[in-house]
Amino acid sequence: MSGLIKGKKVHFDDTYLHVKLEDDRIISTPISWYKPLQEATISQLKNYTLICLNTGIEWEELDYHLNIESMLFASQERVA
Repeated sequence: MSGLIKGKKVHFDDTYLHVKLEDDRIISTPISWYKPLQEATISQLKNYTLICLNTGIEWEELDYHLNIESMLFASQERVA
């Protein structure tokens, strides 16, 4: 096991960014935490690429990158 948190699919609803991991767990965080994503169109949100061995997400059109593991730490920091 590599220890890397790797995504395999990204989707959105009105409130959350959801990332399905390679082991089928799902991480969900509020889109409001990511201002460039909150301001993006649905078409722009759907236009993502998994990068860095699937440990990150890139929205090239938005010039925005998100490390999937950071979603877990951001959740803990906001709750603590």
